[in-house]
Amino acid sequence: MVYKNDWAATCTETVISVIELMMAMAGMKNPKKSHSEALAQIKRGTHELLLEDELKQKLSQDRPLRVKAGFDPTAPDLHLGHTVLLNKMRQLQDLGHHALFLIGDFTGMIGDPSGKNATRPPLSREQVLENAQSYRDQVFRVLDPKRTEIVFNSTWMDKFSAVDLIRLAATHTVAQMLERDDFSKRYKGNQPIAIHEFVYPLVQGYDSVALKADIELGGTDQKFNLLMGRELQKQFGQPAQCVITMPLLEGTDGVSKMSKSLGNYIGINEEPQQIFGKLMSISDDLMWRYLELLSFESLATISGWREEVAQGRNPRDIKVLLAQEIVTRFHSKQSAIDALAEFEARFKQGALPEDMPEATVTSSDGRIGIAQMLKQAGLVASTSEAMRMIAQGGVKLDGNKVDDSSLQIKVGAVVVAQVGKRRFSRITIS
Repeated sequence: MVYKNDWAATCTETVISVIELMMAMAGMKNPKKSHSEALAQIKRGTHELLLEDELKQKLSQDRPLRVKAGFDPTAPDLHLGHTVLLNKMRQLQDLGHHALFLIGDFTGMIGDPSGKNATRPPLSREQVLENAQSYRDQVFRVLDPKRTEIVFNSTWMDKFSAVDLIRLAATHTVAQMLERDDFSKRYKGNQPIAIHEFVYPLVQGYDSVALKADIELGGTDQKFNLLMGRELQKQFGQPAQCVITMPLLEGTDGVSKMSKSLGNYIGINEEPQQIFGKLMSISDDLMWRYLELLSFESLATISGWREEVAQGRNPRDIKVLLAQEIVTRFHSKQSAIDALAEFEARFKQGALPEDMPEATVTSSDGRIGIAQMLKQAGLVASTSEAMRMIAQGGVKLDGNKVDDSSLQIKVGAVVVAQVGKRRFSRITIS
């Protein structure tokens, strides 16, 4: 992957430009992947491709395809789960195609219940714009700015009149909407479904019409909405987009979808040591899943690593390679080297991290409970997680294991707290 702010990458770009110039002077053409090679690369790690024959036909047109992926700015930070989709979009860019990074500032104010059994609260315009700016600041750490167009669906949806919206709603029936899995489950369970929720997939589908998308990417939980785009394009006289669904990446717990609210995420803006440590903490089985969906190593290389592990190589060696690759991608090669050195010092020699995170927590009555303190300091997602970690012997204060979950710490104290093997903080009680 090429980054504008990376010195080595810049040198690589220069070398490539010189080579291309020499080839042009010699009357040679820059080698290009065949359609079959391109298709194989596109299919890597995908859950489903609809429809493959149509995509082959589009690829045969030898033109940049318009590749759409929509992001509703419901959270301000990107994590590795988001990059599964972004990596695929980057692969398509590297094949010569044009990325349409759609920020759903209009749909974000509707609220989408996708994957949930209750309505997701809509956001205000101010919240949407604030989160959208955060997305814009982060997305080019994955995508190529030269081949990316950032678009907002309010551009066309704000111009929609009530008549336009009613006409759009008239394209589908209630029965068709209830084919969506989460709507169907809620209907059968006598749970409320607001009328405005039916508008969301219609608007997302219309985005494909407005953008004349050739391909749309999305998670497996978005299949209904992605197919809506195909149907609406047909109704508006456009060629139907192909749909590529990507798997939902499990979080560091190996169970639930990666999510900031669940505390099982790895943010691309986190410090190198945090990213490195979190990746080293995943299970050996989950490691292979992460390699398939996050690594840019070839499938042949990953297959070779599997064979080596089966023959006795320590899976930890492979996790180190994965962690170094991801840290290098979002920070730098030197950051990856430093993160590995700190990791080895911390876990092999028992040393504390050099750059200890610091936090200040507040108490209204002169003291604070251990569980609440850990939660306020961001070391756990909830007090229940803190209680569980204490019961498992996974919490230390100043190097001493905490056995009492009712422990109170007085205001004015400064303690070094450790949760598990990789979460540390120097906490001041105020």
